[in-house]
Amino acid sequence: MKIVITGGGGFVGSVLAARLLSEGALVGPSGARERIDTLVIADQAPTHAAAPANARVEVAAGDVTDHAFLRSVIDREDTSVFHLASLVSGGCELDFDRALEVNVDGCRAVLDACRAIGSRPRVVFSSSSAVYGGPSVVGVVSDDTKPVPETTYGMTKAISELLVNDYTRKGFIDGRSARLPTVVIRPGRPNSAASSWVSGIFREPLNGEECIVPVDQTTRVPLSGHRSVAENLIRLHDADGDLLGVDRALNLPSLTVTASDIVAELRTVRDRALGPIRFRPDPFVTRIYEGWAAQLSFDRATALGLVRDDGLHTIVRAYLEDFVAGVGSA
Repeated sequence: MKIVITGGGGFVGSVLAARLLSEGALVGPSGARERIDTLVIADQAPTHAAAPANARVEVAAGDVTDHAFLRSVIDREDTSVFHLASLVSGGCELDFDRALEVNVDGCRAVLDACRAIGSRPRVVFSSSSAVYGGPSVVGVVSDDTKPVPETTYGMTKAISELLVNDYTRKGFIDGRSARLPTVVIRPGRPNSAASSWVSGIFREPLNGEECIVPVDQTTRVPLSGHRSVAENLIRLHDADGDLLGVDRALNLPSLTVTASDIVAELRTVRDRALGPIRFRPDPFVTRIYEGWAAQLSFDRATALGLVRDDGLHTIVRAYLEDFVAGVGSA
């Protein structure tokens, strides 16, 4: 079978691609596990260096809103799609029109390309816990909580979830939407996502660099490590669609921690000299976080066999092993 990852050149996409190659097979349109013979990394500006070195991997450059491009890569009946391409949260707040173009129009373009191949392909859409907002974010937010997003990013994800639901209802696709918490620890440099600080508060100190944290120490955030997110996207893909019912969106398992919890965990790392951590709350980032859910439940995901990280220590160790030279096998 063929796998297409839109946004495959990004952090989650790169980790997912490597995990898929290791897995070797997924449940195909036949309902049986089928060997992955082609894995397409589709991104606006992908690099061959970021793609796994494997004969089964193809790199395709194109825009997620380009229907012709999407139909050129989503072109086989035995295709499954992981739709990860998205404008990030901070970028959505700064450019409303581009947010709609990339996140809503792009999602519909992907779904239409999937519809065109006619085999009701499985589609896993990366939604976000940012779909929640308003008074409902106080306390634990469940799969049954009504989405009332307070950011443009969350709004675009909520709309896309409804598109996935309806394309599934119509029999065009077999869709599932994963409401991702913040995924850590992303290597590289900070980006424009409001949640970028969550990776930064781990990454910069572990690399011996200063980290300026734009939220208060008591700020709570649900997060998951990169390994568990990749594993859960695959498990959600392979889940029996009948068990999902008409609502194809669910919260992925997460840990809820505060910024001070992260600092405390970092101080237990004995084999590295940590860079300094300084808290300087930024009103723009703080306002976004005040409208996001701080604690999620994930009963539906657990019932489907999805997994949660054992703790912050496993997330830190996975980052060091996978992304830091001289640690582990990375």
